Amino acid sequence: MNKILILGASGFIGNALYKELYPYFDVYGTYFSSTPSLEQNQIMHSYNITKDSLTTVLQKVTPNHVIVSLRGHFPEQLRALSELCTYAQKHNTRVYFLSSVNVFDGKTEYASHETDLPLAKSLYGKFKIAAEKLLSSRLPNQQFAIIRLPIVLGVNAPRIRQLKEATKSQASFEVYPNLIISCTTEDRIGRQLHYIVNHELSGVFHLCSTDVIHHSDLFGEIAQKLELEQVVFKNIYESNSNQYMAILSTKKLLPKQFDVTIQQIVQEVTLKEEIVTLKEKLKR
Repeated sequence: MNKILILGASGFIGNALYKELYPYFDVYGTYFSSTPSLEQNQIMHSYNITKDSLTTVLQKVTPNHVIVSLRGHFPEQLRALSELCTYAQKHNTRVYFLSSVNVFDGKTEYASHETDLPLAKSLYGKFKIAAEKLLSSRLPNQQFAIIRLPIVLGVNAPRIRQLKEATKSQASFEVYPNLIISCTTEDRIGRQLHYIVNHELSGVFHLCSTDVIHHSDLFGEIAQKLELEQVVFKNIYESNSNQYMAILSTKKLLPKQFDVTIQQIVQEVTLKEEIVTLKEKLKR
Protein backbone atom coordinates (compact mmCIF):
# COMPACT_ATOMS: atom_id res chain seq x y z
CA MET A 1 0.00 0.00 0.00
CA ASN A 2 1.20 3.51 -0.82
CA LYS A 3 2.44 5.43 2.22
CA ILE A 4 1.53 9.12 2.06
CA LEU A 5 2.82 11.95 4.23
CA ILE A 6 0.81 15.20 4.24
CA LEU A 7 2.91 18.15 5.38
CA GLY A 8 0.45 20.51 7.03
CA ALA A 9 -2.30 17.94 7.63
CA SER A 10 -3.88 19.98 10.44
CA GLY A 11 -4.62 22.94 8.16
CA PHE A 12 -7.87 23.62 6.30
CA ILE A 13 -6.88 21.96 3.02
CA GLY A 14 -4.44 19.46 4.56
CA ASN A 15 -7.14 18.14 6.87
CA ALA A 16 -9.54 17.69 3.94
CA LEU A 17 -6.85 15.74 2.07
CA TYR A 18 -6.26 13.53 5.09
CA LYS A 19 -9.98 12.73 5.44
CA GLU A 20 -10.21 11.85 1.76
CA LEU A 21 -7.08 9.70 1.55
CA TYR A 22 -6.81 7.81 4.85
CA PRO A 23 -9.54 5.21 4.10
CA TYR A 24 -7.61 4.14 0.99
CA PHE A 25 -3.91 4.61 1.77
CA ASP A 26 -1.47 4.42 4.64
CA VAL A 27 -1.61 8.14 5.49
CA TYR A 28 0.46 10.21 7.93
CA GLY A 29 0.60 13.91 8.56
CA THR A 30 2.38 16.73 10.32
CA TYR A 31 0.91 19.39 12.58
CA PHE A 32 2.20 22.57 14.18
CA SER A 33 -0.50 23.56 16.69
CA SER A 34 -0.45 21.03 19.51
CA THR A 35 -3.62 19.40 20.85
CA PRO A 36 -3.95 16.38 23.18
CA SER A 37 -5.62 14.28 20.46
CA LEU A 38 -2.78 14.90 18.01
CA GLU A 39 -0.06 14.34 20.59
CA GLN A 40 -1.45 10.87 21.34
CA ASN A 41 -1.94 10.04 17.67
CA GLN A 42 0.77 7.81 16.19
CA ILE A 43 -0.22 8.92 12.68
CA MET A 44 0.31 12.65 13.19
CA HIS A 45 3.80 14.01 13.82
CA SER A 46 4.70 17.34 15.37
CA TYR A 47 6.71 19.53 13.01
CA ASN A 48 7.84 23.10 13.68
CA ILE A 49 9.14 24.45 10.39
CA THR A 50 11.28 27.00 12.24
CA LYS A 51 13.03 24.62 14.63
CA ASP A 52 12.71 21.06 13.33
CA SER A 53 14.41 19.14 10.55
CA LEU A 54 11.96 17.75 8.01
CA THR A 55 14.43 14.95 7.28
CA THR A 56 13.81 13.54 10.76
CA VAL A 57 10.07 13.22 10.05
CA LEU A 58 10.71 11.75 6.61
CA GLN A 59 13.08 9.12 7.95
CA LYS A 60 10.56 8.16 10.63
CA VAL A 61 7.59 7.84 8.26
CA THR A 62 9.47 6.69 5.10
CA PRO A 63 6.72 7.81 2.68
CA ASN A 64 6.74 7.14 -1.04
CA HIS A 65 4.33 10.05 -1.64
CA VAL A 66 4.54 13.48 0.03
CA ILE A 67 1.88 16.20 -0.29
CA VAL A 68 3.16 19.67 0.61
CA SER A 69 0.48 21.89 2.19
CA LEU A 70 2.71 23.83 4.56
CA ARG A 71 2.39 27.32 5.96
CA GLY A 72 5.09 29.47 7.52
CA HIS A 73 7.83 31.92 6.69
CA PHE A 74 8.81 31.65 3.04
CA PRO A 75 12.58 31.07 3.51
CA GLU A 76 11.86 28.28 6.00
CA GLN A 77 9.36 26.67 3.62
CA LEU A 78 11.97 26.72 0.86
CA ARG A 79 14.51 25.16 3.21
CA ALA A 80 12.02 22.41 4.08
CA LEU A 81 11.26 21.86 0.40
CA SER A 82 14.99 21.55 -0.30
CA GLU A 83 15.26 18.89 2.43
CA LEU A 84 12.32 17.08 0.88
CA CYS A 85 13.93 17.13 -2.58
CA THR A 86 17.15 15.66 -1.16
CA TYR A 87 15.16 12.86 0.47
CA ALA A 88 13.01 12.30 -2.64
CA GLN A 89 16.10 11.98 -4.84
CA LYS A 90 17.51 9.21 -2.66
CA HIS A 91 14.27 7.30 -2.11
CA ASN A 92 12.40 7.93 -5.38
CA THR A 93 9.61 9.66 -3.45
CA ARG A 94 6.89 11.43 -5.40
CA VAL A 95 6.13 15.04 -4.38
CA TYR A 96 2.85 16.93 -4.82
CA PHE A 97 3.22 20.64 -4.13
CA LEU A 98 0.14 22.78 -3.50
CA SER A 99 0.76 26.06 -5.30
CA SER A 100 -1.56 29.00 -5.95
CA VAL A 101 -3.22 31.24 -8.51
CA ASN A 102 -0.96 33.94 -7.05
CA VAL A 103 1.91 32.78 -9.26
CA PHE A 104 0.01 34.74 -11.94
CA ASP A 105 -0.90 37.83 -9.89
CA GLY A 106 1.40 39.90 -12.10
CA LYS A 107 -0.89 39.06 -15.03
CA THR A 108 -4.37 40.51 -14.74
CA GLU A 109 -5.58 40.82 -18.35
CA TYR A 110 -6.93 37.26 -18.62
CA ALA A 111 -7.27 33.93 -16.84
CA SER A 112 -4.09 31.82 -16.77
CA HIS A 113 -3.63 28.25 -17.96
CA GLU A 114 -1.16 25.46 -17.21
CA THR A 115 1.16 26.35 -20.10
CA ASP A 116 1.34 30.07 -19.26
CA LEU A 117 4.57 31.34 -17.72
CA PRO A 118 4.08 32.51 -14.13
CA LEU A 119 4.54 36.19 -13.30
CA ALA A 120 3.96 37.46 -9.78
CA LYS A 121 4.08 40.88 -8.12
CA SER A 122 3.16 39.79 -4.58
CA LEU A 123 5.68 38.26 -2.16
CA TYR A 124 3.39 35.24 -1.79
CA GLY A 125 3.21 34.71 -5.54
CA LYS A 126 6.98 35.10 -5.91
CA PHE A 127 7.53 32.54 -3.15
CA LYS A 128 5.27 30.02 -4.86
CA ILE A 129 7.15 30.52 -8.13
CA ALA A 130 10.45 29.98 -6.31
CA ALA A 131 9.10 26.77 -4.79
CA GLU A 132 7.90 25.50 -8.17
CA LYS A 133 11.31 26.26 -9.69
CA LEU A 134 13.08 24.47 -6.84
CA LEU A 135 11.09 21.32 -7.50
CA SER A 136 11.62 21.43 -11.25
CA SER A 137 15.37 21.99 -10.85
CA ARG A 138 15.90 19.22 -8.28
CA LEU A 139 13.58 16.41 -9.33
CA PRO A 140 12.86 14.57 -12.59
CA ASN A 141 9.62 15.68 -14.26
CA GLN A 142 7.93 12.33 -13.63
CA GLN A 143 8.60 12.57 -9.89
CA PHE A 144 6.59 15.64 -8.93
CA ALA A 145 3.33 17.47 -9.59
CA ILE A 146 2.50 21.13 -9.11
CA ILE A 147 -1.09 21.61 -7.96
CA ARG A 148 -2.22 25.22 -8.47
CA LEU A 149 -5.34 26.26 -6.57
CA PRO A 150 -7.74 29.21 -6.93
CA ILE A 151 -9.89 30.55 -4.08
CA VAL A 152 -10.91 27.52 -2.01
CA LEU A 153 -14.40 27.45 -0.52
CA GLY A 154 -16.21 25.09 1.83
CA VAL A 155 -18.57 25.18 4.80
CA ASN A 156 -15.63 25.80 7.15
CA ALA A 157 -13.45 27.70 4.70
CA PRO A 158 -11.81 30.82 6.19
CA ARG A 159 -13.64 33.17 3.80
CA ILE A 160 -17.03 31.61 4.56
CA ARG A 161 -16.37 31.87 8.31
CA GLN A 162 -15.35 35.51 7.86
CA LEU A 163 -18.56 36.20 5.93
CA LYS A 164 -20.71 34.70 8.70
CA GLU A 165 -18.81 36.44 11.51
CA ALA A 166 -19.00 39.78 9.71
CA THR A 167 -22.76 39.34 9.37
CA LYS A 168 -23.19 38.51 13.06
CA SER A 169 -21.15 41.48 14.24
CA GLN A 170 -22.45 43.82 11.53
CA ALA A 171 -18.91 44.36 10.34
CA SER A 172 -18.15 44.91 6.68
CA PHE A 173 -17.03 42.10 4.38
CA GLU A 174 -14.70 43.16 1.60
CA VAL A 175 -15.55 42.21 -1.98
CA TYR A 176 -13.91 43.17 -5.25
CA PRO A 177 -16.42 44.07 -7.99
CA ASN A 178 -13.74 44.33 -10.69
CA LEU A 179 -11.92 41.12 -9.79
CA ILE A 180 -12.72 38.01 -11.85
CA ILE A 181 -11.90 34.70 -10.18
CA SER A 182 -12.27 30.94 -10.44
CA CYS A 183 -12.76 28.75 -7.37
CA THR A 184 -13.10 25.24 -5.97
CA THR A 185 -13.83 23.47 -2.67
CA GLU A 186 -11.56 21.55 -0.29
CA ASP A 187 -13.60 18.36 -0.85
CA ARG A 188 -13.09 18.52 -4.62
CA ILE A 189 -9.36 19.09 -4.17
CA GLY A 190 -9.29 15.96 -2.02
CA ARG A 191 -11.01 13.81 -4.66
CA GLN A 192 -8.90 15.20 -7.49
CA LEU A 193 -5.63 14.73 -5.62
CA HIS A 194 -6.77 11.21 -4.71
CA TYR A 195 -6.96 10.46 -8.43
CA ILE A 196 -3.61 12.13 -9.15
CA VAL A 197 -1.81 10.17 -6.41
CA ASN A 198 -3.51 6.88 -7.24
CA HIS A 199 -2.46 7.16 -10.89
CA GLU A 200 0.94 8.68 -10.04
CA LEU A 201 0.39 11.59 -12.41
CA SER A 202 2.96 14.33 -12.83
CA GLY A 203 3.06 17.80 -14.34
CA VAL A 204 1.13 21.01 -13.66
CA PHE A 205 -2.52 20.83 -12.63
CA HIS A 206 -5.04 23.65 -12.29
CA LEU A 207 -7.71 22.31 -9.94
CA CYS A 208 -10.42 24.88 -10.48
CA SER A 209 -13.91 25.58 -11.76
CA THR A 210 -14.51 25.48 -15.50
CA ASP A 211 -15.79 29.07 -15.49
CA VAL A 212 -15.16 32.40 -13.78
CA ILE A 213 -17.18 34.98 -11.83
CA HIS A 214 -16.75 38.42 -10.28
CA HIS A 215 -15.59 38.20 -6.67
CA SER A 216 -18.50 40.36 -5.45
CA ASP A 217 -21.09 38.30 -7.35
CA LEU A 218 -19.75 35.04 -5.88
CA PHE A 219 -20.05 36.13 -2.26
CA GLY A 220 -23.32 37.90 -2.94
CA GLU A 221 -24.79 34.62 -4.20
CA ILE A 222 -23.39 32.68 -1.25
CA ALA A 223 -24.80 35.19 1.25
CA GLN A 224 -28.20 34.97 -0.44
CA LYS A 225 -28.19 31.15 -0.46
CA LEU A 226 -27.19 31.07 3.21
CA GLU A 227 -29.95 33.60 3.97
CA LEU A 228 -27.52 35.89 5.73
CA GLU A 229 -29.43 39.03 6.59
CA GLN A 230 -28.10 42.58 6.47
CA VAL A 231 -24.71 41.69 5.08
CA VAL A 232 -22.53 44.80 4.83
CA PHE A 233 -20.44 44.43 1.69
CA LYS A 234 -17.57 46.86 1.30
CA ASN A 235 -16.64 47.29 -2.36
CA ILE A 236 -12.89 47.52 -2.98
CA TYR A 237 -11.81 48.85 -6.36
CA GLU A 238 -8.16 48.23 -7.15
CA SER A 239 -8.63 49.12 -10.81
CA ASN A 240 -11.03 51.01 -13.05
CA SER A 241 -11.38 47.94 -15.27
CA ASN A 242 -11.81 44.20 -14.79
CA GLN A 243 -8.78 42.26 -13.56
CA TYR A 244 -8.31 38.50 -13.44
CA MET A 245 -7.08 36.47 -10.49
CA ALA A 246 -8.22 33.23 -12.06
CA ILE A 247 -6.78 29.98 -13.31
CA LEU A 248 -8.48 27.69 -15.82
CA SER A 249 -7.52 24.29 -17.18
CA THR A 250 -7.01 23.61 -20.87
CA LYS A 251 -4.88 20.44 -20.62
CA LYS A 252 -7.77 18.35 -19.24
CA LEU A 253 -5.48 15.91 -17.47
CA LEU A 254 -8.30 14.64 -15.25
CA PRO A 255 -11.49 12.82 -16.30
CA LYS A 256 -14.56 14.93 -17.11
CA GLN A 257 -16.27 13.74 -13.92
CA PHE A 258 -14.01 16.12 -12.00
CA ASP A 259 -15.26 19.18 -13.90
CA VAL A 260 -17.27 21.62 -11.79
CA THR A 261 -18.94 24.97 -12.40
CA ILE A 262 -19.12 27.88 -10.00
CA GLN A 263 -22.87 27.39 -9.63
CA GLN A 264 -22.29 23.79 -8.56
CA ILE A 265 -19.71 24.96 -6.03
CA VAL A 266 -22.11 27.53 -4.57
CA GLN A 267 -24.82 24.86 -4.32
CA GLU A 268 -22.46 22.42 -2.60
CA VAL A 269 -21.20 24.94 -0.06
CA THR A 270 -24.64 26.20 0.89
CA LEU A 271 -26.37 22.79 0.76
CA LYS A 272 -23.85 21.34 3.21
CA GLU A 273 -24.47 24.31 5.47
CA GLU A 274 -28.20 23.53 5.40
CA ILE A 275 -27.51 19.88 6.30
CA VAL A 276 -25.25 20.88 9.20
CA THR A 277 -27.88 23.31 10.49
CA LEU A 278 -30.59 20.65 10.26
CA LYS A 279 -28.47 18.16 12.23
CA GLU A 280 -27.94 20.74 14.96
CA LYS A 281 -31.69 21.36 15.19
CA LEU A 282 -32.43 17.63 15.45
CA LYS A 283 -30.01 17.30 18.37
CA ARG A 284 -31.92 19.85 20.44
